[in-house]
Amino acid sequence: MKGRICSKGLWDETVPGIEFDAGGVSNYCRLQEAMMREFPRGEAGRQIWMKIAEKIRAAGKNKKYDCVIGVSGGTDSSYLLHLARAGYDLRPLAVNLDNGWNSDIAVQNIKKVTKALGIDLETYVIDYEEIKDLLRVYMKAGLPWIDSPTDLAIQAVLFKIAAKEGIQYILIGNDFRSEGKQPTEWTYSDSKQLKYLHRKYGRVKLKSYPLMSVYEYFWYGIFKGIKMYYPYHYLDYDKQSARKFLMENYDWQYYGEHHHENLFTKWAIGYWMYEKFGIDKRKITYSAQILNGVISREEALQVISKKPFTEAEAREATAYVLKKLDLSEEDFSKIWNSGNHTFLDYPSYYRVLKKYAKPISRVLKHLFGIKPKIFMEMNSRK
Repeated sequence: MKGRICSKGLWDETVPGIEFDAGGVSNYCRLQEAMMREFPRGEAGRQIWMKIAEKIRAAGKNKKYDCVIGVSGGTDSSYLLHLARAGYDLRPLAVNLDNGWNSDIAVQNIKKVTKALGIDLETYVIDYEEIKDLLRVYMKAGLPWIDSPTDLAIQAVLFKIAAKEGIQYILIGNDFRSEGKQPTEWTYSDSKQLKYLHRKYGRVKLKSYPLMSVYEYFWYGIFKGIKMYYPYHYLDYDKQSARKFLMENYDWQYYGEHHHENLFTKWAIGYWMYEKFGIDKRKITYSAQILNGVISREEALQVISKKPFTEAEAREATAYVLKKLDLSEEDFSKIWNSGNHTFLDYPSYYRVLKKYAKPISRVLKHLFGIKPKIFMEMNSRK
C-alpha cells in the first residue's frame, strides 16, 4: 500500500482522484456505498428483478430465445446461465467470444453448463491475426488496460447477435459488489480510441473484428429496443457459494482470480498493469468485497501484500504471451521501456461524455436500464 489508505477498504493514494474525509473514508468507498443503494438487494431488489424477468419472458413469447447471455466460463456468467434457465424459466442464447486466449478450463466450463441446461451456444471467433495485432497495438500505445480490444469486441458481439436473432434483452453477469468500480484512468476505452490506435500502430486489416461505434449502440437501443441488464445488481448473489454450487452440480472447475479464465487478461492484470504501471486492481476488488462482508479488511490486506505472480510465474507467463503475440524479447523490451500513457493521451469519446454527462447518462439509463457507473464515478470525484 502507498500513502494513505481508506479506513473502510483498501483504496489508497495509487487510485486516481482519491480523497479522504476527516474520518479517513475515501470517496471511492462512498461511491461503492452509493452504488449499493442505487441497486438494492434483498426483497426490494428481488421485486425489481422479477419485473425485469417478466418483461423478458413477455418480449420473447413465441420466439426461440428471450435473452442473450455473454459467457466466459467464469463463475459469474456460468452461474447466471443456471439462474436464468433453472431459476427464472428464461430461454437464453449463450454467446462466447473466442479471441484465442480462453483457457481450456474456461472452454470446458462453458460446454458443461450449456449442455446440462440445454442452452444453445454461439461462439464468435475473431481471426487471431487481427486480435493479435490489436493487443500489440495497445501495448505499443503504452496504455495500462491492454485488453480493451477484447472488452469492446464482447460488447459489440452481444448487441449484434441480439439484433440478428430479434432478441431485446442482454444479461450480463458482472457483480460490482464483488468487483468494485475500477478508476476510469485504469480501464477506459472506446471504439474511437481503438480506431485511432489501430491506424497509428496496427498492421493487419480488421475484417472479422466486431467493432461498434457509440452511434450504433444508440441505434440498437432506440430503434431495435435492445436493453442490457445486470441481474446480480439486484439478486442476493454470493460468488463463493455460486462457485461451490457449480462445482457440485455441473462438474465445473475453478480457474483462479477474477478474469483469470482468460490467459491474456490474467497476465495483463497480474504483470503488465502491476509491474509497469504500479496498478493493483485487487485493491478495488477486495475493497468491494470488504464492504459486502465477504472478506475481512485484515485478510484482504494479507492477500495483496503479495504480488499477483511469483518471479517464476511471471517469467513463464510473459514468455507464453510473447510467443503467442509473435514479439521478440527485444521488441518487448522496447515497448516496456517506452513511456507510460493514459487514455487521455489519445482521441476518444470521453471528453464528450464528461462535458455532457447529465443528459447522456439520462439517455443511457433509459436505453439500457441502468445509470452507467462511469457517471456515478464522475459525481464522486472533484
